[in-house]
Amino acid sequence: MGLFSALLGNAGVVSQEDLIREYGMLLTDGEEIEIGFKLVRDTFIFTNKRLLLIDKQGFTGKKTEYLSIGYKSISRFSVETAGTFDLDAELKIWISSETRPSIIKKFNKSVNIYDVQKVLAQQVLK
Repeated sequence: MGLFSALLGNAGVVSQEDLIREYGMLLTDGEEIEIGFKLVRDTFIFTNKRLLLIDKQGFTGKKTEYLSIGYKSISRFSVETAGTFDLDAELKIWISSETRPSIIKKFNKSVNIYDVQKVLAQQVLK
């Protein structure tokens, strides 16, 4: 992920090995990481059981919030592909009965938004 994309708020893919090394202690028995993305200091991970949002806070990033969202809580989601002049793709997720998206993430052009949609759809539509 390029620094320019990161500064613009676009997420890039993180390897499963890196995610397991850093966040493996958060996983439950039988839980596996499907795919994960990093956005400057924040990370979000799709597992076979839930969506994990990791928010590193403060100047040093030592304080961290781990938000776990069960796929059954996701009522709907949308993806928007990148265009010619709009270089980022976007994912919106609605939790339960919210009228506005609870989570909005932007992806740089190195991320295949269709892969993100596929992982989310496989989990939400079970």
